[in-house]
Amino acid sequence: MIAALVGCTPQATLVEGSAVVVAVTDSFTSANPDTSYGRGSQTNAHVALLTSTGFGYPDQHGATVLDTSFGTAQLLGRSPLTVKYSINQGVDWSDGTPIDAADLLLAWAANSGALNTPEFDDSPYVDATTGRYTGDFPRGVVYFDGRVGGGLEKATKTPVVGADGRSLTVTFDSPVADWSTVLAPGVPAHVLARQALHTKAGDAEAGKTAVLDAIQKHETAQLHALANAWNNAYNLSATPHHAALLVSSGPYTIAKISGSRVVLTANPHYTGSRRPTFEKLTMRVSPDPLETARLLASGAVDIATPPPTAATAKALGAIPGLRVSTGSEARYEHLDLQFARGKHATFTDEKVRRAFLETVPRQQIIAELSSPNAAGGAELTAHRVDSFVLRYGAAGYTQAVAKNGSRAYHSPDIAAAKRLLADAGAGSPEVCVLYDPSSPRRVAEFQLVQQSAAQAGFVVTDCSSPDWQGLLGVDGSYDAALFAWDTTRVGPTAQASIFRSDSALANFSHYDDQESDALIGQLADTDDPTQQLALLTKLDTRIWSRAAGMPLYAYPTLTAVDARVTGVTRSSLAASVFWDAWSWKPAAASGGPSNGH
Repeated sequence: MIAALVGCTPQATLVEGSAVVVAVTDSFTSANPDTSYGRGSQTNAHVALLTSTGFGYPDQHGATVLDTSFGTAQLLGRSPLTVKYSINQGVDWSDGTPIDAADLLLAWAANSGALNTPEFDDSPYVDATTGRYTGDFPRGVVYFDGRVGGGLEKATKTPVVGADGRSLTVTFDSPVADWSTVLAPGVPAHVLARQALHTKAGDAEAGKTAVLDAIQKHETAQLHALANAWNNAYNLSATPHHAALLVSSGPYTIAKISGSRVVLTANPHYTGSRRPTFEKLTMRVSPDPLETARLLASGAVDIATPPPTAATAKALGAIPGLRVSTGSEARYEHLDLQFARGKHATFTDEKVRRAFLETVPRQQIIAELSSPNAAGGAELTAHRVDSFVLRYGAAGYTQAVAKNGSRAYHSPDIAAAKRLLADAGAGSPEVCVLYDPSSPRRVAEFQLVQQSAAQAGFVVTDCSSPDWQGLLGVDGSYDAALFAWDTTRVGPTAQASIFRSDSALANFSHYDDQESDALIGQLADTDDPTQQLALLTKLDTRIWSRAAGMPLYAYPTLTAVDARVTGVTRSSLAASVFWDAWSWKPAAASGGPSNGH
């Protein structure tokens, strides 16, 4: 669905000296959110939204806004699907270098997998403690750890660079529903060339040419070096990151990374339609919601969307001058079981998976989050989610849930769990659970699951890690995981990334089922909403029958905004309050812009 078509707008008035601070729960771990490691933190995605641009972006409800201030995606043909992506003249990176076809071609190479060495398995090179690569791949191996499964993998032929140098024509092997926005510049080609191929710092054109040559001529040694840098160079360490890499294309650019903060400043080279008013935007990590409330009360933070609890809502409601609202978001908490490659191989047996799911105290977990009189009388409610593939409250959700078999797991059945374990011949199976130890909510969830499962004979142990995001899907690291699915990406054309057996994008559980693969294939071939819903319901039913895991609840939301800031609204989708951060303004009544706290 396309929400709007926008072009260049008049220059917004940047308020000199203005600053806003937003509390976030996840650490900023990578300036390349397209890698497996980079996808692990929601803060990485927030930073990317504000520091990147492209042919479109999602609005508050997830519909695509086409951004013609950046360029256009022109449909040249449907059989095969052929699209010409053209970038406008005068669209530059934050260092003043033009964004062009070299950047688009690099994005294709990184996220299509088309140039990757066939059958190469990167898993032996992943650090089971951090989720990062342990070192370089063998000489001669090309492996971009990109978003294979996001749509570009269907473009297996090398795209054609236009004569103007600003356009790229891509031919897809099969339909891609979001073809207008599936390609976007990510890492700058000239910067990556300088990092990987050691081109001269002051010669951007030489860097772009080196990248074009490496991709178009399939130069293995150069591609090996480019992929290695693309995968690893943007991961952050404890030391300040090399500023030369932090080149951006969006409304903001990364100015400083220090401890628990990432500071963005308005990009002077950005000429697009999303020009901001605040000169500086800081994201400050604060995973403890009560600490976040204290930061809001002291004025150290202006905006926060803390994990919702009754105690947090009460603390926020007591802060003078704070606007607090509640709601529900599309993100949902869930329990992921490792079909294969788990730490103890506990869940390779379907009966053991089903037994474990029979012990999960879903309603007790949800009750921990709900308060009937939170936030000054507003109700804070977590809603149980009973579908893997349809957003809570979305069209067709109720009908799908009535058929998909989720009713069997509404409440624990310890006796049934014991019978299943006996049938499987599994005595005291161990389940090590991965989760975020800094999240009080997830600590409580783990404890409730641990206590309930013990009644059936499971030995539930703690695999929590501060680097939990990077460990998702890493072989031998855990048996089950508690984390949230972002349903912004869960829809008719997005199932492949999570549930297709050969997906390297987000199939963290190594779910492998031929019937599910067939249904996902049918989803990709239809744009009929009725047919899509029927197929999604069948897929949902199949996933429940395979005991893949369990959706738990749709996140209730708490949003707190200081009176110093206006224009803040919240999307129920993953972008949260950041979905239009360029629209925020300092309140006139505040006596001038904040000083950045």
